[in-house]
Amino acid sequence: MMAVIECATCQKEFDTQKSAAVPFCSHRCRQIDLGRWLNEEYGLPVEPNEEEPLHDLQDVQEQVE
Repeated sequence: MMAVIECATCQKEFDTQKSAAVPFCSHRCRQIDLGRWLNEEYGLPVEPNEEEPLHDLQDVQEQVE
């Protein structure tokens, strides 16, 4: 049975049984996606943690510098 989906990077339709890079159509598209994550073009929404006040984070940053 052929399972055709759309590539997560280029939106080209491809057979998942013929690709070793699912959900991508090729290793090239997989690498493009990885590059986008590493360049911070993608991100995950994060809600502020009310248990850790901002001033505590600033103190930690000063200690690291």
